[in-house]
Amino acid sequence: MTDTFDALETRAPSDRERDLFIRLPEILRRASAAPAYAERLRGFDPASITSREALAALPVLRKSELSTLQKSALPFGGFVSNAPGSFGRLFTSPGPIFEAEPAESDPWRAARGLFAAGFRQGDVVLNTFSYHLTPGGFIMDSGARALGCAVIPAGPGNTEQQFELIEAYRPRAYCGTPDFLKILLDGAAAAGRDISSIKRALVSGAAFPKSLQEEFTTKGIDAYQAYATADLGFIAYETSAREGLVVNEEIIVEIVRPGTGDPVAEGEVGEIVVTTLDPRHPFIRLALGDLTAAMPGLSPCGRTNMRIKGWMGRADQSTKVKGMFVRPEQVAEIGRRHPELGRLRLRVERDNEADAMTLLAECAQVSGDLAGAVAATLLAVTKLKGTVSIVAPGTLPNDGKVIADERSYS
Repeated sequence: MTDTFDALETRAPSDRERDLFIRLPEILRRASAAPAYAERLRGFDPASITSREALAALPVLRKSELSTLQKSALPFGGFVSNAPGSFGRLFTSPGPIFEAEPAESDPWRAARGLFAAGFRQGDVVLNTFSYHLTPGGFIMDSGARALGCAVIPAGPGNTEQQFELIEAYRPRAYCGTPDFLKILLDGAAAAGRDISSIKRALVSGAAFPKSLQEEFTTKGIDAYQAYATADLGFIAYETSAREGLVVNEEIIVEIVRPGTGDPVAEGEVGEIVVTTLDPRHPFIRLALGDLTAAMPGLSPCGRTNMRIKGWMGRADQSTKVKGMFVRPEQVAEIGRRHPELGRLRLRVERDNEADAMTLLAECAQVSGDLAGAVAATLLAVTKLKGTVSIVAPGTLPNDGKVIADERSYS
C-alpha cells in the first residue's frame, strides 16, 4: 500500500516549505484582525515572516492557557475574528476549551491519515469516537466521508449494540481508541459474535504499543495510529512504512525546547508547536504540551513531509518545591543567562524530609566557578536554593525532560 492521497504528499520538501511560507504572511495578517492576536503580534510585520527562523521569533500560545484566555473573552478568547454563527459546528473539550469547525468538507484534514491507513471509497467505517459536544467523532466522520466512505456514527460504549451494527453493515474499517477496539474483539470472541469484517483501523487518543498492534494483526486487522487534537485535527499520521508519523499537509510543525519557543535540532526531543493556515480560524504557534522528536530523512512510503516519532510524554513538567512552583520556563531562562551550557535538567528530591533541587548542566569547557555562578542564577530565577552539578555533553538523556521530580513519599 504505497499509493498516496495526492501529489502534495510527494512534492519536493523545498517546494512544500516555499508554499507554506509564501502563504503564511497573509494568514498572519488575517489573524491580526482578531484582538488577541493583534496584541500578541504587535511589532511584527506579517510580510517579513517568510521563514522558520522568522516564525520562531513570534510568541507561542500555550494550549494550557486557552481555557483561561477564552473565559476572559467568550467564546474564543479574542483569537477568532469570525462570529460563532459563521462556523459549521461548535464544540467544547475538557478545560473547558471551546472549538469551532469550519463549514467545509474535511475541515480537520483527516482524509489523508485515513487514506494512509487504507480507508478507501465505498468502505463502511465504524466510528466509535464520541459525537457528544467534543469534535472527536466529527473529525473522523468528516474525513471518512470526504474519501467517499459510509460512516456508522456508533460512538463509544454499548458493545452489544455495536455487535449488531457490525453484523448488519459489515464495516471494513474502524476508527476509535485502540483500547475500545480490543474490548470489541475480546467481547465478540467471548459472546460468539462475528466482527471479522473489520480489516483496517485508524486509532488515536491513547497509547498504541507494538504488542497491541501485533495482537490486532493476528486477528486480521491492519491498524495505524494518528496524532490529532480537538483544536487542530490531524497533525501527523502513520503510513505503511511504519517509521514514525508523517506530518500532515497545510500545517507548520516546530519542535521547541520545553518552556520556550526556541526550535531544537533535528532528533532532539522537544514540545510540539503547530501553526495552521486556515484563514478563518488560524492557530499561530500553538504549543500543545506534548513531546516528540523530528526524524531524519524521508519516509520509505514516498511521502516527503517531516516525520515525528509520535507522542513521547508531556512537556508541562511544572512542580512545587517548598511550596513554590518551578516551571520549565525558569530552567530555560537559566540556560539563556549562561549560553555556554547545553542540555539542562532540574532534579527534585527529598533530603532529610525536605525538598532539595540539583541542576544538572552539560558544559564542554568549564571556566572559573561556573557551578557557583549558575547556582546564583538558579536562586535568582526560582527564588529557591539548589546545588549545581556540571556534567559532560551527552550525559543527560534526550527525552525532553527539563524538570525531573524524583520525590517519593511512600
